[in-house]
Amino acid sequence: MMLKIIFLTSFIILFYNYLGYGILLYVLVKLKRLLGLPFSTVAPVEPPVTLLVAAYNEEDFIVEKILNTLALDYPPEKLDIIYITDGSSDRTPDIITRYPRITLLHENVRRGKTAAINRAMEHVKTPVVIFCDANTLLNREAIRNIVKHYADEKTGGVAGEKKVVASGDANAASTEGVYWKYESLLKKWDADLYTVVGAAGELFSVRTSLYEKVEPEVVLDDFIISLRINMKGYRIAYAPDAFAMESPSADIKEEHKRKVRISAGGFQSIVKLKGLLNIFRYPLLSFQYISHRVLRWTLSPLSLPILLISNILLVIAEPGNWYLVAFLVCQLAFYAAAITGYFLASRNIKSKPFYIPFYFLFMNIAVFQGFFRYIGKNQSAAWEKSKRFITAKS
Repeated sequence: MMLKIIFLTSFIILFYNYLGYGILLYVLVKLKRLLGLPFSTVAPVEPPVTLLVAAYNEEDFIVEKILNTLALDYPPEKLDIIYITDGSSDRTPDIITRYPRITLLHENVRRGKTAAINRAMEHVKTPVVIFCDANTLLNREAIRNIVKHYADEKTGGVAGEKKVVASGDANAASTEGVYWKYESLLKKWDADLYTVVGAAGELFSVRTSLYEKVEPEVVLDDFIISLRINMKGYRIAYAPDAFAMESPSADIKEEHKRKVRISAGGFQSIVKLKGLLNIFRYPLLSFQYISHRVLRWTLSPLSLPILLISNILLVIAEPGNWYLVAFLVCQLAFYAAAITGYFLASRNIKSKPFYIPFYFLFMNIAVFQGFFRYIGKNQSAAWEKSKRFITAKS
């Protein structure tokens, strides 16, 4: 009986976290519409905006990024552009100085992205600031599509969309795009219900007055910044029509490095945002936060081996139970497909049916590694960025 309880509990956790929560969100949003409850408002407003780009050793891509920035559809007199390149040791700062439209902030000392953003925010004078990564390209209407959400006074920030654009040479890491498509759907429903739970650093925005300095050791600055705004009583809106395009990681080793870092940052964030675990203080926000984020970094990865081991033990205890046998066969087939996907990925062979189970397992293994990196205090906020498929233009 105890084995069955363990088996069912681990299955329920996994199902809820990866599928059930999405289904529940969809139902709740439909119910909200049927009851005529209000959704957030948008309007074509044009507040003064600062676009803040943190760049570290991006000389191979920075010209393309700058040209993309300067081509954005927004009144130049209402758009301040700041690039901060602290710690860069290549030609990135020199290249930026060729463009007088851009304010360059640079110090030779490298303290990490979070420290750089804190420093750059001291130079922001506009009511709205938009953060984006230096290795991404924005669609031309991105700024307009973000700021229209600030017509709602309860909107404290806006999360843009991340699009992973696979190149012709992309390998298994391009499956990252499949993951982000599902994440984007969850973000839409999260925002429709109440708020996006944690913005992605590729493209997000906040009201400048709500920004508070983030501890320099923080790894996931975007996540912490947006959720602390949530804790002040504001929502984070979602702008799928404002998107940042980036290439997938150059290979599976680079993607692994990135995932482990994010996982370590996830555990750090749970500790720093421990107040959000109090569902009585933040009922709806905590429900979304725990369901969408906390479970993925805690109980869900742990439930995978527990589900497999408990299933094996139950089949041994009840060999005639064909339900248990069938479920075990499905689990073993899944892991076999994931292992096959790993070997194909390591040889740069494309096969999405194998890459999807591989990427799922790969993400969860990275969580375990991130946990041990976090408790060992081995994850620095100043990290070596992952290599991506980028066409250099200079």
